Amino acid sequence: MNKIVPLITQQRILDENILVTSFNKLFFTLNCLKLHFNYQYTLLSCISGIDLLSTTYRFIIAYDLLSLVYNSRIRIKILINEITPVISVWKLYTNSNWWEREIWDMFGIFFNTHPDLRRILTDYGFDSNPMKKDFPLYGFIELRFDDNLKRVVGEPLELTQELRYFTFQSPWSN
Repeated sequence: MNKIVPLITQQRILDENILVTSFNKLFFTLNCLKLHFNYQYTLLSCISGIDLLSTTYRFIIAYDLLSLVYNSRIRIKILINEITPVISVWKLYTNSNWWEREIWDMFGIFFNTHPDLRRILTDYGFDSNPMKKDFPLYGFIELRFDDNLKRVVGEPLELTQELRYFTFQSPWSN
């Protein structure tokens, strides 16, 4: 069941440089790419989460880096499962703070040593992760903020059909 991920695997897909590394060597890899004179990937442009529901490693986290000196881009990928915590890189790239919080909120991936890991896109009482592929679909539910309860509540949605006229004939037929 446990598949060994090599330290670094290099890929080149459609003129994109991609490195796949293990989650415990992530900080070392990013630190080398940022501080080494021949690379100088000083700008973290994006962190993305990807859910691969039916695989051994369920999630991929991709770090997109940009070297302004050499005008080149590189993507660093790590593969993790549901329970593996990922080291936070906010000490290396301060702008990763927001993206790590977003991935925590949307996918439920925990970032170790993150200073402020809390929800930013969903309500604090929300007990799931919307970007997971196993997120339940409830149907016609309307979400609204209740001033008395001071939280978001879900209510059945009523669709009134009084003012609508439906014709089931095709407009292209005679």
